[in-house]
Amino acid sequence: MSRKGDCWDNAVAESFFGTLKSETVFGERFETRVQAKRNLIDYIEMFYNSQRRHSYLGYLTPMEFEIKLVLQKVA
Repeated sequence: MSRKGDCWDNAVAESFFGTLKSETVFGERFETRVQAKRNLIDYIEMFYNSQRRHSYLGYLTPMEFEIKLVLQKVA
């Protein structure tokens, strides 16, 4: 971020963290930091990157989008 507290400077990251908080953190109580860390890793690796559809990617999952790119390069 170039200016302190200006979310428009880093809109993609702000959007991701807002989604992360609303979909996995809010309303949760974690017993330990390890439990919280595991929950976040599971969310990002098992759901966000592989199953969650993203409007920016044409409503494909990141994994589907990458496969599509690879297939286009091969063809």
